Amino acid sequence: MSEQAFLVLTALAEEPLHGYAIVQAVEQLSEGRVELRVGTLYGVLDRLVADGLAERDREEVHQGRLRRYYKLTDSGVRALQAEVARLSANVRAASAVLRGRGVQAWTTGRA
Repeated sequence: MSEQAFLVLTALAEEPLHGYAIVQAVEQLSEGRVELRVGTLYGVLDRLVADGLAERDREEVHQGRLRRYYKLTDSGVRALQAEVARLSANVRAASAVLRGRGVQAWTTGRA
């Protein structure tokens, strides 16, 4: 799973969101490391929908523009859980190797 797809699924885990809100959530979740462009976002969303991990929730008009909301499916929740487990295992393995070399795994105080 790409980092972008992981972050989009994470953003959608709380509540259905429209495109711009997803972009903002991804930027916040990644602490500014990932800035999704609109074309990239909708490519990721199209793949997530095609894979059954997300689905369109509703549409509404806001200030004359159509907003499409997306939400996580049950399969999306399971995929996100699996990816969290996979990434956590990778962090544990890399941290153990670094500790063995006497190196701190991260310096920000976060995993």
